[in-house]
Amino acid sequence: MLLDSRHRIVEKKHRYLGEETNNVAEYQALILGLSMALQHGVKSLAIYLDSELVVKQVQGEYRVKDENLKGLFRQVCSLLQRIDKYTIQHIERALNKEADQLANLAIDLSSHDL
Repeated sequence: MLLDSRHRIVEKKHRYLGEETNNVAEYQALILGLSMALQHGVKSLAIYLDSELVVKQVQGEYRVKDENLKGLFRQVCSLLQRIDKYTIQHIERALNKEADQLANLAIDLSSHDL
């Protein structure tokens, strides 16, 4: 979900990922959000994620050990290089309700396809 400086929704998307781990899903959501921001010409960005692991990996505090995450991590780093200024912060899942609703919608859509 992409919000402007007044916390108004600029764009929101969801995508079915198949059966993936929550960490892969978090990275995919971050990639989607960064791509949206770049499409809108964003140069300064505050990123909030409820995945402490992803936040700390992007900040360089944790190494990316999982082979399934390494390519996604590189993709995130490549996208972040195109943004002039950014911050990334971990938030509690309870504060990230609308993003979780989008994730649940993607899950619901996939279950109808079965």
